[in-house]
Amino acid sequence: MYRIMSKKQYSIGKIKIPLLRGGKFEEFAGVACFDWQKRSLFPYWNLPKNKQLTKKARKLRKQSILSEVIFWNIFKNKGIIKNYDMDRQTVIGNFIVDFFIARLGLVIEIDGSSHDLKEQYDKKREVALNDLGLKVLRYRNSEVCQNIEYVHQDLLENIEIREKELQKLLH
Repeated sequence: MYRIMSKKQYSIGKIKIPLLRGGKFEEFAGVACFDWQKRSLFPYWNLPKNKQLTKKARKLRKQSILSEVIFWNIFKNKGIIKNYDMDRQTVIGNFIVDFFIARLGLVIEIDGSSHDLKEQYDKKREVALNDLGLKVLRYRNSEVCQNIEYVHQDLLENIEIREKELQKLLH
């Protein structure tokens, strides 16, 4: 349950969360927040970020594999995914995720052949991201390249599920 601590922070259980950035201060769903924060179902501004990975993330944006380029070119348009912004090669904690819908806390990973050798690492990484309250979706390279309609439909269904999950937490 959310609890207002002051105009500069709120808490979820025992965790105190600072309110960051400027904007008009308000209360939304019992939570102290700035006006830009109430548009989000997920408090992405509180996610940890290893700033040392920022340059690597920028480099990865320029060196995407074919399936990531296809995915990005189709889904970067907000209208395709229910007016949500999507970012690519985003730093979260000590990881760089392929795609991220911040307002939903939804991570999308495109698994190529290199992921076949990193199954254990991917599982640990997914657990760490889940512990931050994020939901991780995975699509295979071949799904993106050969069956983008399935990927689109599955993504829309998962967005709806995630919206409902987060709305339940707010009420």
